[in-house]
Amino acid sequence: MNNATPSAKRYSTTAIALHWLLALALIGIFSFGLYMTGLPFSPARLKYFNWHKWAGMTILILSALRLIWRITHRPPELPDAVTRTMPAWQRVAHHGTHHLMYALFFAIPLVGWMYSSAAGFPIVLFGQLPLPDLVSKSPELAEALKPWHGYLAYALAALVVLHVAAVIKHQIIDRDGLLSRMLPGSR
Repeated sequence: MNNATPSAKRYSTTAIALHWLLALALIGIFSFGLYMTGLPFSPARLKYFNWHKWAGMTILILSALRLIWRITHRPPELPDAVTRTMPAWQRVAHHGTHHLMYALFFAIPLVGWMYSSAAGFPIVLFGQLPLPDLVSKSPELAEALKPWHGYLAYALAALVVLHVAAVIKHQIIDRDGLLSRMLPGSR
């Protein structure tokens, strides 16, 4: 079932597409979340919160697809130039950052969904498909969950910044071509 060989130099086209689609979606929803939470209570703010929920559910689905693809399709090995020069702590950080990002891809929308359920605001995907509540209505639980959605989103944003900083280091300082494995384009 793992169709990528250990000698593959690049990620598959599907893996690359899912990576960049999810990256753009996460940047968009994070920015939109910052914007909408600063708005005064209004019909527009309520509409934006619904859009944010729809985007969150879409990201949850994309994350599931990406994880399934990752499990069933072996990624390329790190290039020899990287493995020869990368200290052990950086390899641990590399894997740890990726695992934490994947965990947060799921945790953030699920905590948001639980918060919405506990607050008594059901999610009706695209205004058409009502999703089940994950928890019963509970103002106390909603109050406890509310900040965690934001905390987790900021944690993911910090990991994304760390991830991008590592990419820049590999591209500009190490010049090891690591970024080319995830860029769309020629094989």
